[in-house]
Amino acid sequence: MPALTGRTAVVTGVSRRVGIGFAIAQRLIGNGAAVFAQGWTPHDEGHPSGAEPGGVEAVAEELGRVPHMELDLADPDAPARLLHEASQRLGHVDVLVANHARSGDGSLGELTAEELDAFWAVNVRSTLLLVQEFAARHDGRPGGRVVMMTSGQHLGPMASEIGYAVTKGAVQQATATLADALADRRITVNTVNPGPTDTAWATPEVRAEVLARMPSGRWGLPDDAARLIAWLCTDDAEWVTGQVIDSEGGFRR
Repeated sequence: MPALTGRTAVVTGVSRRVGIGFAIAQRLIGNGAAVFAQGWTPHDEGHPSGAEPGGVEAVAEELGRVPHMELDLADPDAPARLLHEASQRLGHVDVLVANHARSGDGSLGELTAEELDAFWAVNVRSTLLLVQEFAARHDGRPGGRVVMMTSGQHLGPMASEIGYAVTKGAVQQATATLADALADRRITVNTVNPGPTDTAWATPEVRAEVLARMPSGRWGLPDDAARLIAWLCTDDAEWVTGQVIDSEGGFRR
């Protein structure tokens, strides 16, 4: 029997077939979980490879017609709306994977208050509100899981992505505190840093530079992160909480 049979999961940032969110949803479904997917196509339109044709609906169709929402998590009310809809469609939600992110370049001299607020709203505020809403709805049954996503900002500088790096750093720093806050509810909280992952964002120059620092001779694949995250959602991982796990294939900074 698959390890997550009978469990339900909300996965955010599921809007591109080449993305980590899609791979996470696939893994969870393959392990027996019912999945509710969230994505926001307008953000993907600024991605180097562009938005997915057909948006979140097309991605959800490929995942087996999973229930889904196109939802901008920069909206303060969006986390509550998402968990409400997921609960209406799936019943009790056991797992929250906060995989969404606002990404983007920006050096110190390019920072604006507007951009900083946008990074904060999506990467930090919405994540905390999603965890809050998830916990409020969780009834304490075994299998409560929260997995968040960070980047490699705690391992080395990211001077060309300051707004992104600082807000991802906030998620990393929040991990132990959220784990403690939810420990008595039997909910584990962990965060994954997937390292350089090939989701069609890198220029040829960046691809070559990163590849030279990967001892395995390849970039990370979305499923590399998905396998770890799916395991963290199983009963085998019930003793792991409050951890930031760097899964980078030995990437040499």
